[in-house]
Amino acid sequence: MEDAYTPVELMVTAAAREIADEEVVFVGMRIPLLGFLLAKHTHAPHAVGVYELGVVRDTPAPSSILTMGDLPNLSGASWLANTDDTMGLLQRGLVDVSFIGGAQVDRFGNLNTSYIGGWRSPGTRLPGSGGACDLACLAKRHIIVMVHERRRFKKRVDYMTSPGYGEGPGWRAQAGLPRGGPSAVITTLGIFRFDEDSCEMVLASVHPGVSVETVRSQTGWPLKVAPHLLQTPVPTEAELAVIRRFDPEGYWTGSKKESIPFVEEARSRKKKNIP
Repeated sequence: MEDAYTPVELMVTAAAREIADEEVVFVGMRIPLLGFLLAKHTHAPHAVGVYELGVVRDTPAPSSILTMGDLPNLSGASWLANTDDTMGLLQRGLVDVSFIGGAQVDRFGNLNTSYIGGWRSPGTRLPGSGGACDLACLAKRHIIVMVHERRRFKKRVDYMTSPGYGEGPGWRAQAGLPRGGPSAVITTLGIFRFDEDSCEMVLASVHPGVSVETVRSQTGWPLKVAPHLLQTPVPTEAELAVIRRFDPEGYWTGSKKESIPFVEEARSRKKKNIP
C-alpha cells in the first residue's frame, strides 16, 4: 500500500479524518474539496458542506467535480444562495470547521496570503484574504492545509492575513474573536496540533518515510514534538477508491507518488518569472 498512493492522496485522507459526522464544514478547493467528499462517503455521512460561492449540500455531489462551481455540485444542492448568505452562516456561529491555506504560517498558526516581505515594501504581493480571514475568525475551529517548506514555515509571518493564536495564549479573546482557532495543520510532511497552554504548533504525526529531522529542517523555528509521536495512517483501499472516483484523472492528487500538482505549477511559474 505504501507505493499505491500519492502524497496529496495522503493529505486528502488526513483532512477527511478531521471531519466528524453531522458537522457543518466550510469546504475549500483542492484537498478540502476531496476531503469533504471522502468524509461523506465514509465516516461522516451526515456532515453538511458549505461552499463560498453560495452552495450548501447535505448529500455528496453525484459525480466527479474539479471545482465547487461544477454543475454536479449544484445539482441536488440543499441551498443555492449567494456568497453573503453562506458567509452569514459563519457570522452566526453555525460553522463547525473550515479549511484554509496560505503562503506562510508561523508557530501560532497565523497565516499570510497577502505580502511577502511585509506590507510597506513587499517583495511579492499575494492574492489576499478572500474569505480566509472570516473562516479563521468565525468558524468554531479551522484546519490549515499547506506544502511544508522552510520558507513557508516561519517563526513569524511577514503579514497576518488570517489569525491563528496571534501572539500566544489569550490573544484571540483580547482581539475580540468569539470562538475558534486552528486545531490542526496538515502538510506534505506531517500533521501538527496546538498545545493547549502555549498555543504553539506541535508535531503530532509524521508521514510514512519522513523523519523528525526532515520536518525540523523545513521549519523556521525550534519545533516541539509530541511525547507520543505517531505515524500518519496510510489511505485504505476504500478511501483511495472514493478519492479516485471524484478525481479520476489525478487533477488534484497527481499521477505519480512524488508529484504534487500545485507545487509543480508554482515552480513552473517561478521559473517563467510569472507572479
